[in-house]
Amino acid sequence: MVHAKTAPYGSWKSPITSDLIVQASIGLESLAWDGADLYWLESRPREGGRNVLMRRTAAGGVEEVTPAPFNVRTRVHEYGGGAWVVSNGRLVFSNFEDNRLYIREADGRIRPLTEDSRLRYADGVIDQRRGLWIGVREDHTESDIFAVNTLVAIPLDGGPDRVLVSGGDFYSNPRLSPTGDHLAWITWNHPNMPWDGTELWVADVSRDGELRNPRRVAGGPAESVLQPRWSPDGVLYFVSDRSDWWNLYRLREDGRVEAVHPMQAEFAGPPWVFGLCDYTFVDARTLVCRYTQGGRDHLVRIDTVDGRMDSLSGDDTWFGHVHSNGHKVAYLAASPVSFRRLMVTGPDGGQPEVVRVASEVPVDPKYFSVPRSITFPTEGGREAYAHYYPPHNPDHTAPAGEKPPLLVHVHGGPTSASPAVLSLSTQYWTSRGFAVVDVNYGGSTGYGRAYRERLKGRWGVTDVDDAVNAALHLVRQGWVDENRLCIAGGSAGGYTTLAALTFRDVFHAGASHFGLSDLEIFVHETHKFESRYMDSLLGPYPEAKSVYHDRSPIHFTDRLSCPIIFFQGLDDRIVPPNQAERMVEALRRKGLPVAYVAFPGEGHGFRRAKNIQRALDGEFYFYSRVFGFTPADPIEPVPIENL
Repeated sequence: MVHAKTAPYGSWKSPITSDLIVQASIGLESLAWDGADLYWLESRPREGGRNVLMRRTAAGGVEEVTPAPFNVRTRVHEYGGGAWVVSNGRLVFSNFEDNRLYIREADGRIRPLTEDSRLRYADGVIDQRRGLWIGVREDHTESDIFAVNTLVAIPLDGGPDRVLVSGGDFYSNPRLSPTGDHLAWITWNHPNMPWDGTELWVADVSRDGELRNPRRVAGGPAESVLQPRWSPDGVLYFVSDRSDWWNLYRLREDGRVEAVHPMQAEFAGPPWVFGLCDYTFVDARTLVCRYTQGGRDHLVRIDTVDGRMDSLSGDDTWFGHVHSNGHKVAYLAASPVSFRRLMVTGPDGGQPEVVRVASEVPVDPKYFSVPRSITFPTEGGREAYAHYYPPHNPDHTAPAGEKPPLLVHVHGGPTSASPAVLSLSTQYWTSRGFAVVDVNYGGSTGYGRAYRERLKGRWGVTDVDDAVNAALHLVRQGWVDENRLCIAGGSAGGYTTLAALTFRDVFHAGASHFGLSDLEIFVHETHKFESRYMDSLLGPYPEAKSVYHDRSPIHFTDRLSCPIIFFQGLDDRIVPPNQAERMVEALRRKGLPVAYVAFPGEGHGFRRAKNIQRALDGEFYFYSRVFGFTPADPIEPVPIENL
């Protein structure tokens, strides 16, 4: 029997290294069936984050169908998604480097379908009957922030775009009925985001592909309608939050909207990207879907006639991209002790087949910290939610009486959520002796519209309150060291991090990954999709100019009193580098310990293996210097000014 070695928290030696995390890890994104062939998209950090489309044939062979240098990714809304579609062996995809659509024929030949790189495309469907690609086009010919969004049709054999629907600020989810006689789509306008209010439209499709008799069938400025999909017998289904929860509905022939299985649960998530698919049809009577309740996902089968629901979840707690070809169901799944996996099962459940795993790294599960879902008190007599990961490493124990440092992780969005699933990046911290808490602050999704709207007008207040109260709750429980509290987040989570460090005196260090510091600059410099997001989070600009000023950390650096490290992609078009650089300069002038790590060629989020490693190791090194512990392994130092 090997006895655990006594070592201070933070100094534990862990087999979960940054190199291990990236060396055999991939991102599993979207998937689809084409008959018996299964396609999926995977991102590869070792190839500079290149997105590659893969196929498993009916015979079981696996092959790469988009060779280098193609990168299957779109920049519509900057966040992308919905970059490819396949039908009858023909694949249409967006190539990231030039924004053009390409078509891959069944024999493997690849040719361009569009020419102008100022036009971006996403979320398409293939109209086999008319030989068209129908999807979203974002026109940047005149401007980036005033890009023009439309629905267009493009002949698969070549030819100019033809605009089908225009006039709205945004479009998504064009979906053809099984006969091809009807097209459904989603549209919304500023200042709404798609989780605020959208409209579902349907039109008849003429023999030559023109749209006739367009009509709105659901949705409005205060109802979020998502993911329209036609059943095999031609009934239009969709997700709506008209009950304050994103539930499944269907449109009857007489125009009535009918709930499929009403629950206080979320059957979809916020559409930050295109191409999300949270439910699918095996046949006209059998629907397979995922829903979120109590911070956990469930995979279920629903009988659309009698409403019976049966669980297909097994031990997994997160699901996504649910697709069926009428015989089998494919989906992504993960749990607190298993990586994201591409799974295939029969419609009646049973033991699913694992097709692909996001990570093949050889880590013994005994090193995994299993999260506890916690509810904690916050401002106004309310409750908020989080997933707490205690420090865990069977090879080590801490000295008697020592409590671990706590890393509060703040997710981005801010309209998003952190699931309780296995993340080696989280385990990197816990296996070295840190406690970690993922906070699903007010404004997060998965807990109903009322919880989501806690952030309206209160960004920089509610989220900060909940992050602070999560840390204080863990201190009161006696689980963490009240003198070693740190906070970190990316993008909107980076803003919450900087706001918490500036406007509260609770944390002792922090890390901002491409986070906002000046909210007014964001209004003027961001992209179209989020250019009016602040209207709901803070108030309309410039009417609420004082709120933007008062919630921006850059104006109140005199209140800062602890070290901060910044990580920034120099090609970030969502949160430009000046957001970090101005903050770094302010801390430098004040004499506070500060570090700045910039990554040329990276955008909003880091995709290259070496940069992912550097950000992870660099943040850990920074805390080791601030809190005075010695890492078990050598780490390339990060230059820290004023330390």
